[in-house]
Amino acid sequence: MFTARLAIDPRATLADVPRRLFGTFVEHMGRCVYEGIYEPGHPSADADGFRTDVRDLVVELGATTVRYPGGNFVSGYRWEDGVGPRDARPARLDAAWHSRETNEVGLHEFADWARDAGLELMYAVNLGTRGIEAAADVLEYANHPGGTALSDLRRAHGADAPLGIRLWCLGNEMDGPWQIGHKTADEYGRLAAETARMMRFIDPEVELVAAGSSNAEMPTFGEWERTVLRHTAGLVQHISLHAYYEERDGDVDSFLASGTALDRYIETVASIIDEAGAGPDSAHPVGISVDEWNVWYQTRWNEVDKPRVLTGAWPEHPRLIEDEYSVTDAVVVGSLLASLLRHADRVTMANQAQLVNVIAPIRCEPGGPAWRQTTFFPFQRTAALAKGRVVVPVVDAPTHDTALVGGAPLVDAVATVDGGSIRVFITNRSTTDAAELTIDLAAAGAVLIDAETLTTPDGGDRHATNSVSSQPVGMAPLTAVDVTHDGASSVVSVTVPALSWSVLDLAATEEDSLV
Repeated sequence: MFTARLAIDPRATLADVPRRLFGTFVEHMGRCVYEGIYEPGHPSADADGFRTDVRDLVVELGATTVRYPGGNFVSGYRWEDGVGPRDARPARLDAAWHSRETNEVGLHEFADWARDAGLELMYAVNLGTRGIEAAADVLEYANHPGGTALSDLRRAHGADAPLGIRLWCLGNEMDGPWQIGHKTADEYGRLAAETARMMRFIDPEVELVAAGSSNAEMPTFGEWERTVLRHTAGLVQHISLHAYYEERDGDVDSFLASGTALDRYIETVASIIDEAGAGPDSAHPVGISVDEWNVWYQTRWNEVDKPRVLTGAWPEHPRLIEDEYSVTDAVVVGSLLASLLRHADRVTMANQAQLVNVIAPIRCEPGGPAWRQTTFFPFQRTAALAKGRVVVPVVDAPTHDTALVGGAPLVDAVATVDGGSIRVFITNRSTTDAAELTIDLAAAGAVLIDAETLTTPDGGDRHATNSVSSQPVGMAPLTAVDVTHDGASSVVSVTVPALSWSVLDLAATEEDSLV
């Protein structure tokens, strides 16, 4: 056991919790759409072919926005293929994922599904093989009321009212040589700027996301953002960053410090935005959209699975990157969510990639059940409880040295305050020792409402996963919690297990003490 201390002043808030921070991502990749959210003939399928058991889990997850249709897929996508009568839609080769795309699900079907699931649609346009004209066309089709060829075509296809899509991504990962239509920063920045101008001419209310770096290890990282912002500042409201983490060669300490790595990544991008004169106090501020983030075992994908599946036949919805997530992975996801909250003054939205089957918190089998992966729980609890404003605690905890990230505190934490409610999200990064934690809370008369933890199930296997046949990992009561009071302050004493992600739900009995 080790000791650590947090100091939380509920009045010292950072920023509002952006509700768009809890976004998700659906790409036409693997079994995310087909045999994921959509499976006609499944016992739970609705009249449109969408699985209601999966949709119920999506609603439970609490996601707020959904990015669609890609991803790498979008850089070769013709949006027109996915509208109109289904029996007239063409099948196409999806060069990004070496698959055959049937186009059974397109813009109308997905927009209806997203609305039914309570999700705001975030639509990505193709700046790989296409550009300004196609982006303008799909915007006019989706958002213009009527009286033009494209808007009237939408109405003929069954949507009399505009779809009202506000969020638009200007391409995807254009810095990556794996991307269809890969471009230099100048090439992309110019194209993104001209596309943004055209889209804003058509619909001045759109919010636009320029594509930032695919990861912090890209050789162009930093200079890419500077160049793209030179072209697009004043035209876009957000610039993206993508961040995936994995445990490599058994280096669990570096993996558990992924939240610290994301902190540094976000802060670097924020400083570049400031350099470009697009910071929070500027006339046209640019926020950070972390619109792809997660745990993803990319090394295995690149070295083992990718050479096998991206060759030969072109199957429909093959099984791609269906990672089975462990307790360790879930703890890391919890810490990544804490990093996003800690930067709520700069991160305007985020999307965990992806939603179903493909590196996803939800898994399902064709004709069979759907279930929650381990990573479902930290996302669901954070989305449900992190409301109001963010408070960044002062953390006094031992630091461990890691090979890839350097020094990182063994305890990672963030808090939110909403009226009289105080929620504290805690990660214990030690794989061996529980943390005896003291929380100095500058709020009078605090009482404990609930306390939960996600940790290793009986037997202590950090690699434990949830599967179709067994789901041993989930949230469990955290019982070792005590609250005492000292005038205008409260002291919370709690023991959090080794390798755990925990949340405390507290209430101040004197709400005025939080003002």
